[in-house]
Amino acid sequence: MGALSFTSTAVSSALRGLQHTTDLIRATSLEVTILAGHLLLYPTGVLQEQLGAEYAKRVLPQQQDGACEASAGATQADRPMQTANSTQPPVLLLHGFVDNRSVFAVLRRSLRRNGWEHVQAINYSPLTSDIRRAAEILGRHVEKVCEQSGHERLDIVGHSLGGLIARYYAQRLGGDARVRTVVTLAAPHSGTRAVPLASTHPIVRQMRPNSELIAELALPAPGCSTRFIAFWSGVDQLMVPVESARLEHPDLITQNIEVRGIGHLAMPVNGTVATAIRQALQGAPPPMGAVDAA
Repeated sequence: MGALSFTSTAVSSALRGLQHTTDLIRATSLEVTILAGHLLLYPTGVLQEQLGAEYAKRVLPQQQDGACEASAGATQADRPMQTANSTQPPVLLLHGFVDNRSVFAVLRRSLRRNGWEHVQAINYSPLTSDIRRAAEILGRHVEKVCEQSGHERLDIVGHSLGGLIARYYAQRLGGDARVRTVVTLAAPHSGTRAVPLASTHPIVRQMRPNSELIAELALPAPGCSTRFIAFWSGVDQLMVPVESARLEHPDLITQNIEVRGIGHLAMPVNGTVATAIRQALQGAPPPMGAVDAA
């Protein structure tokens, strides 16, 4: 009986290993395809998007029309009804290492088509060498967006390094007063050991498991009011170990969502993930804590 049980366990383990290998091969193939496509799109995101340009074109005229009607004595019934989606706070999209805002073409379009009026994908300098400094700059940008939009708080979606920058701002620089939700996509919350040769770059060293910055993020953060939602994948080859993209902290409001079937580069361009992000921003992330994106 014991031998039969051992054999059954061994077979189950072998099948799981085979399935993981198959998923890894499929995800890697998809990553190569996405990388090739992204290299073509990359030049379109080199220039910084004008702050609030889209918001000014789409939202401010509506607000001005409403103000004119009110000043003319229009009754409440005469005024245009505000849709539920128009109350969504602004969303800032923050890219990963050696990338730019073009990576968010799919997610940005998905948000706008579903009622988010103010969505802005921003670039940080390719010369950035310190996550703390990048978080400070992000904070100034957040203040500008809040001032222009009239919202007291906003949401941030960050891919990879962008997620770590957003977390540092919200958790360590008092940004929780301005940031309602931080969604991270494959961000190295506990550090990653991938690509050892890249450690010559100072910002890569900050993303290593034993770095001072990762240790700082593990410090107590009492009272931090930002909600953190971390998407991670079991076949993400740039997160070593893959669980490093999960966010575990006793003082933070967190939820970890496993994305099955895709890797690191596919996270911000996958339609299923985009839907899950929209749900998370509306306060209704996937109830099972997992998304099948294959």
